[in-house]
Amino acid sequence: MSEVIIVKNLKKTYPLPRKNRKNGETSFDAVKGTNFSVEQGEIFGILGPNGAGKTTTLEIIEGLTVQTSGTVSVLGLDNIKDSSKIKQQIGVQLQSSDYLPSMSLEELLHLFAGLYGKTADIEKLLGFVNLENKRHSQVKDLSGGQKQRFSLASALVNDPKILFLDEPTTGLDPRARRDVWDLVRKVNEQGITIVLTTHYMEEAEYLCQRVAIMDSGNILAINNPKKLIEDLSHTTQISFLTEKEVDPKIFSSISDIEKLYNNYPKVVIEIKSLDIIGDVVKTLQEKKISFSSFTIKTASLEDVYLDLTGKVYED
Repeated sequence: MSEVIIVKNLKKTYPLPRKNRKNGETSFDAVKGTNFSVEQGEIFGILGPNGAGKTTTLEIIEGLTVQTSGTVSVLGLDNIKDSSKIKQQIGVQLQSSDYLPSMSLEELLHLFAGLYGKTADIEKLLGFVNLENKRHSQVKDLSGGQKQRFSLASALVNDPKILFLDEPTTGLDPRARRDVWDLVRKVNEQGITIVLTTHYMEEAEYLCQRVAIMDSGNILAINNPKKLIEDLSHTTQISFLTEKEVDPKIFSSISDIEKLYNNYPKVVIEIKSLDIIGDVVKTLQEKKISFSSFTIKTASLEDVYLDLTGKVYED
């Protein structure tokens, strides 16, 4: 498979407002020298909490923002020099969109297609997102899930080679989220490469062939979600909540503890053997530490994030 997006040493720096400046700092790096590529035909996800740099990275690739340094190639074109050519060949669904309030869905799609010098196939586009019976409705009359589906249809009016989705299911209920996931897969099955950002672990696991885990402007790992999880599958994880902060040293005498993360009130312990669970509980009881929500589970994508950053994924 050929690479349709190549990102090298990408960095984006923003000036800090005066009220937020500390220790003489006048700027902050939203993206800190990231490197990755996207293969033709795949669904590539950028996963991370709010503020990780996901949207900034996407906006640079899409030509909506110019990087401070580094290079970006999209379909063999430079994102700065060839921005207009790139925009003709990509579709973009933003986190939120505003539409002309007096126009129907059908009229909006004709308008968007005209911007590309194309004619919109209304039946095909609205039928694809299951909104054919809403063609004469206005966006304000749609539910949250319907709005996201229409936004997806509007991003397809120019038959894009790459589709960018920025947190496409934020704010949707579980059923509406699943409907959008199914549509994303249908789009990909047509040969369209998809790059999406998300802060939902389940979304990344379900949709993406590869996922880049991003935190504080850095990409920490890139791989198939299952492979990332398999790398941690040799351990089992126990977690619990405590009423007071716990000194990790109380568990020092227990063997087969691989790692311990102490983010009060939550304690997470990675263990090699289930045999030591009793020892952990006994230690807590001996130290008169009240605990609750005691759970035992194998590795997940959330644990990969925890392993890479040393902090619980709290988005």
